[in-house]
Amino acid sequence: MTNEEIRQLLQDEAKAVLSLPITDQYQKAIDLIVEQVNHKGGKLVASGMGKAGQIAMNISTTFSSTGTPSVFLHPSEAQHGDLGLLQKNDILLVVSNSGKTREIIELIQLARGLKPDIKFILITGNPNGELVKDADAVLLTGNPPEVCALGLAPTTSTTMMTVIGDILVVGTMKQIHFSYEEYAKRHHGGYLGQKSRENSQK
Repeated sequence: MTNEEIRQLLQDEAKAVLSLPITDQYQKAIDLIVEQVNHKGGKLVASGMGKAGQIAMNISTTFSSTGTPSVFLHPSEAQHGDLGLLQKNDILLVVSNSGKTREIIELIQLARGLKPDIKFILITGNPNGELVKDADAVLLTGNPPEVCALGLAPTTSTTMMTVIGDILVVGTMKQIHFSYEEYAKRHHGGYLGQKSRENSQK
């Protein structure tokens, strides 16, 4: 791969990120998370299939480390008992690029069968997907072309999902006034733990 090809790939991904649709749905999603988790004592349950699931897992762990308890729920495992982790005041964050992933649609149906009032936030590239109509907040990726050489493998789309997750995490941290002291309590080892303790003592 030539340097020019690499530069073009970076430009394509950067262009996609800068073209991310910015709407009031972000603040709505953050308000829902803060209300259900930080105020009412529920947790954020993130889910997705395949590469989207890996992004959902990353978003979940980042939320947990920054003051908003979260777990990842695999949509297939949910059908074999793991749905039982849902509790009162939990909120779902589901990631589906197509907006019509069968396992995610079934997960929402099952979750509402167990907890009829459960709310869910959707990250998707499809504004017309089946999941959109029932979501409490919809965050669109803008559905940019994948930089994959075949235009198929999740590449640019997963970058967008990650960025959206970062926006939600940072927005939530600001809203709950998450501090260095609180960060240090959750990071006892490693460089980040040391850095957060140093900053909390300033």
